[in-house]
Amino acid sequence: MLRTFLAAVAIAALMTGTALADDPIVGNWRTDSGETAAIAGASSFAITLKTGKYKGKRIGTLKADGDGKYSGQITDPKNDKTYSGSAALSGNALKMSGCVLGGLICRSQNWKRQ
Repeated sequence: MLRTFLAAVAIAALMTGTALADDPIVGNWRTDSGETAAIAGASSFAITLKTGKYKGKRIGTLKADGDGKYSGQITDPKNDKTYSGSAALSGNALKMSGCVLGGLICRSQNWKRQ
């Protein structure tokens, strides 16, 4: 029984470590257009614009894939179209991408942590 308990604790610690490693995406980010986007969440991350013409609009959701990479959906606030989205974190920079046609056509932005 002790062995089972220790195995469960070890698995929980590994899972927690993975989740904590992906938390650096949480915070406020300056978009290429100069607006502020807030990313919040734990296992699923919501992206909401905090400034600009579309203030308060939720523009995406992402889930951690590990190693600073995220995937989900991104919405262009100008036309309300939703695209397959991804993000890659590197220090205080976040490369956001939205793609259509299975990744054939993509548009990217580089966001900076505030």
